[in-house]
Amino acid sequence: MRDTAESYGLVSRFLHWLMALLLFWQFAGALLYVGIGDTAVTRFVGGRHLELGAVLFVLVILRAGWALINRERRPIRHGLADRAAGFGHALLYGLMLFIPAIALLRQFGSGKPFSVFGLRVMPGRSERIAWLEAPADLLHYWLGFALLALALGHASFALAHRASGKRHLLRRML
Repeated sequence: MRDTAESYGLVSRFLHWLMALLLFWQFAGALLYVGIGDTAVTRFVGGRHLELGAVLFVLVILRAGWALINRERRPIRHGLADRAAGFGHALLYGLMLFIPAIALLRQFGSGKPFSVFGLRVMPGRSERIAWLEAPADLLHYWLGFALLALALGHASFALAHRASGKRHLLRRML
């Protein structure tokens, strides 16, 4: 269940791959919408963007908490490349926390009610709060694509390590 110096545990691996799948779904919806506009396909894939973002936000909080609990047990990092990987992981976690956080601020500022799968997260109001909406309007979209680029880089480095034969880092997460 818990992480070890050689490998990530079952909980870490489950959260990693679940979030990877859900993030893929989020990005597929966004990229399809940018590419082909508002269609039945984009409404199906991206139709639950807000709810899925809220689920991802909860999952990343759980995942970060689990990582902190296991920080002394996690695979050991050595050298400059591992420190760079640690920095990349910190950026990934930071964006996965910040992007939905500012989206929630925008939602609250809009005055619109927000429910996740039928559970009310925030009630609606008659007036908007523009200064709460502005940061997400400015950053949410572009930081989402920065997160996509980082996630693709993360996957590419794992596959490159596997292909090089030097270090099978991917095995830690399988």
